[in-house]
Amino acid sequence: MDIKHIEAGGRGAFIIKGEGKRLAEMTYSKAGETGFIIDHTQVDESLRGQGVGEKLLDAAAEHARANGLKIFATCPFALRKLTGNDDYADVYGG
Repeated sequence: MDIKHIEAGGRGAFIIKGEGKRLAEMTYSKAGETGFIIDHTQVDESLRGQGVGEKLLDAAAEHARANGLKIFATCPFALRKLTGNDDYADVYGG
């Protein structure tokens, strides 16, 4: 499963495309120079139950680690996965 990262104008997304459309996405907005806020996660019905949301969050965490950023979230899915999870403790901004 190929996850692409796109970024422009203070916003960005981690996306999975297929069949000529976005099948999954996790969008964010920049939070100053030191972080970003995940605000939306959506996974197509055809990919549900395959851990795709977690894979998108892992891609976001890798991006944060590589760039010295902290992750914040208003998206309920991302917030639930980030909170109290040792796998993301180094990048979760609280």
